[in-house]
Amino acid sequence: MPRDNVVLQCTDCKSRNYVTTKNKKTSKERLEFKKFCGRCRKHTDHKETK
Repeated sequence: MPRDNVVLQCTDCKSRNYVTTKNKKTSKERLEFKKFCGRCRKHTDHKETK
C-alpha cells in the first residue's frame, strides 16, 4: 500500500496528538499542519515524527 500512517507532534510541548496518512510515493517531505493541541490549549504547529 502506498499510504502510511504518520504521527503529528506538537512543536511547543512535544506531545503526540494526531495520526494521519500520507502517500509516500508522491510526498517525500515531512508534513506540517497548524492544529489544536489539547495540552497547550491553543493552536500550534504540528510536525510529522519518525
